[in-house]
Amino acid sequence: MRKIILFLVLLSASVGFIAAEEFKFSYEAGSRYRVLSRVDEVVYVNGVYSHRADILNKISIEVLRTDRDAGYLSAQFQTSERAYGSESVYEWAEEYLSEFWRDAQGGYEIDDTYFMPVVRHVPWFPDRDLQPGDTWSSPGEEVHDLRSNFGIPDAYHFPIQVSYKLIGREEMDGRILDVITVDYTVFFRPDVRYEAAMYPVRISGYSSQVLYWDAEYGRPYFYREQFDFVFDLSTGDTVEYVGEADAKVIESTELNREEVAEEIREHLDESNVGDTEVRISDEGVTVSLEGIQFLPDSAVLVPEEKVKLQVIGEILNRYPDRDILIVGHTALAGTAAGRQVLSEERARAVGNSLHSLGVRSVDQITTKGMGAREPIAGNNTETEMRKNRRVEITILEN
Repeated sequence: MRKIILFLVLLSASVGFIAAEEFKFSYEAGSRYRVLSRVDEVVYVNGVYSHRADILNKISIEVLRTDRDAGYLSAQFQTSERAYGSESVYEWAEEYLSEFWRDAQGGYEIDDTYFMPVVRHVPWFPDRDLQPGDTWSSPGEEVHDLRSNFGIPDAYHFPIQVSYKLIGREEMDGRILDVITVDYTVFFRPDVRYEAAMYPVRISGYSSQVLYWDAEYGRPYFYREQFDFVFDLSTGDTVEYVGEADAKVIESTELNREEVAEEIREHLDESNVGDTEVRISDEGVTVSLEGIQFLPDSAVLVPEEKVKLQVIGEILNRYPDRDILIVGHTALAGTAAGRQVLSEERARAVGNSLHSLGVRSVDQITTKGMGAREPIAGNNTETEMRKNRRVEITILEN
């Protein structure tokens, strides 16, 4: 439910005297950066434990253009999940694209149809200098995607009133950062009714956060958050989401796709790795392992494929700062549901194998299954089906 949660939890800061300063968002056309966010969330239904979610959110942001002190941003939000306590790689859940203006104070100008970001107009800064101990407040907004949970087709908006306090400064990762607490409570009754059989009629809860502000770049650098939200439903049931989250900004560098693709082709040729194709894709550079062999109707790799993955791992280790996306595909055999599950399991098997080889940490690998929905050949002969029965590994641009 709370796929992407912006901003943050509790830390103490010991500071001396700090002169008053102005806080403003800064934008530079063409700049790119990423935000890596983790959410540990427990869900209760009618007060009874339902499940616990381990959610990883990756946000890629590019400043497309600027106008005075505002920036027009394009943001791609990718959410992925895994079973809580699992050591497995994360599995793709949802993807969202948003474009919006954000001004120097932190206010958004964004179309109501966008589902992301979840928290908007936060943080927001007053048009005056601030010093430690200063407080201020401003309205914000939370926006949720309730399509799969409640069948509500549009982005679901509710207002929040946010309170801020500037605490002081701390050092983190060699940076001197301003520490700001961000808190708000929610009690909202929607004045709209839906045709869905079940939908929220009251939302209550709180978010208690700490934000680490990077004055050099004019944007947040890190945050932690604790939250507890209760959705009272039209059926009389309640769903409660309790958890904590954190996120960190990661600077992005441009990937020279042509150069990387050529380097990979040369390495594959030198290593005599067959049944592979390297291409430049929208997301980055993709290596397609065609006809990758598993035990029949399973996601267990045959030993020969593990040797191939060792070579692929050597290639990926040349670009250690790049996240990778692994997508499983099947031939057109069996049921659509069976193909989907098998493609997901095989992508996850390849991801876990690469992780076990030390190629990437689990938060740098996301897997996804496409079943037989994206064939690259027909499905009339075994040769054609072998080409469709593939796993694609993409070195991501951002």
